[in-house]
Amino acid sequence: MDRLDFRLLDALQRNGRLTNQELGEAVGLSASQCSRRRTALEASNTITGYSANLSSEALGLDVIAFVDVTLARHASSVAEEFATFIADVPDVQEAFAMTGDADYLLKVIVPDLKRLAYVLNDVLLASEVVQTVKSSIVLDGIKTGTQLPLPK
Repeated sequence: MDRLDFRLLDALQRNGRLTNQELGEAVGLSASQCSRRRTALEASNTITGYSANLSSEALGLDVIAFVDVTLARHASSVAEEFATFIADVPDVQEAFAMTGDADYLLKVIVPDLKRLAYVLNDVLLASEVVQTVKSSIVLDGIKTGTQLPLPK
């Protein structure tokens, strides 16, 4: 990738709906050059998809929590079972395997505290592979986003 690819990626992650013409104007290339570069970046899985950013608050999802999960046992089969299990929990927006005290960190978005209690007690702790959960509720989002830092 060269400097122009990074400029193209930066423009697209700010607005994935740009036409090739608009993208060309933003990065200083023709529409056809942008189209070829965009297609190549998609083919290489540098661009993995396009999506709309939704407001959780506008949708009534007012509670964001980060949940530390410790597994009951440490084995690759247990980790695989947890990964399969957590993929089917719609309230979990993101899940990360971690170093440190917890095995996983989950980002959970729910409408209210009653739903959070359900996810913690009746979903996570009900799983035989989960030993403990520890949650922290977000009071205010100081900085959020999906844009990756790219070289200039």
